Amino acid sequence: MTLNHMNRRHSSVTLLQASKSNPGLARLMSLQHESSARLQAITALIPDSLRAQVQAGPLEDGVWCLLLSNNTTAAKVRQLLPAFESHLRVHDLDVKSIRLKIRRQE
Repeated sequence: MTLNHMNRRHSSVTLLQASKSNPGLARLMSLQHESSARLQAITALIPDSLRAQVQAGPLEDGVWCLLLSNNTTAAKVRQLLPAFESHLRVHDLDVKSIRLKIRRQE
């Protein structure tokens, strides 16, 4: 390593700062924020026993995805979709539809 290389300081940048200079990253962060807002809006409608098993997923072209821990949770949440969609509509967080996806266990 050269002396120049060793003395070079790498300045860190926050995600917010990086998003301001990168339109693609800004759009991704905006979608994530919108998805999280939707989950927060419906959390009270999710039974306590299922809340930890439901995560906000991607929001693309008006289709919102909920990430679920297993098939049993998916079956129970599927029954709640009409209530979720209605609740989101009332709170001006409309979606065309809600898709359910089982998360892969790592």
